[in-house]
Amino acid sequence: MGFWYNPNIHPFLEYQKRLEAVKLWAKKEKVRIIYKDEYDLKGFLRRVVYRESKRCFLCYELRLRQTAIFARKGKFDYFGSTLMISPHQDQKLLRELMEALAKEYGVKPYLKKIEEGWRKGRELSKKMGLYHQKYCGCIYSEAERYQKIN
Repeated sequence: MGFWYNPNIHPFLEYQKRLEAVKLWAKKEKVRIIYKDEYDLKGFLRRVVYRESKRCFLCYELRLRQTAIFARKGKFDYFGSTLMISPHQDQKLLRELMEALAKEYGVKPYLKKIEEGWRKGRELSKKMGLYHQKYCGCIYSEAERYQKIN
């Protein structure tokens, strides 16, 4: 079972490409996905503008909170995120946030770091002909991609 909620992705065409890739993957792999398909760029920007130094925390918190709520409502034992396999994400921050949300919502966090997950996922998605994202998703990471700022 999967859950899609990514209001941070910019621009809208990138959002659509990623959503379609997930739908194609889910169909091929026969995985049920619940889509909270809300392109709320304005809401996301209201959270992060003038708080850019905390933007990753704010983005993680927004998305993981919705995931924890989904897991609680669905009576799942665990909640997790594909963010946990990315070498480009702040793993320590993700763990801390997931642990805090787990306490708040009473759902255990799935914190296993799958060391080869990112590379293997990239290889598999290429074989399946799926779209590959080239940046995290938000407008800031898109700009950094072109400016070569890390």
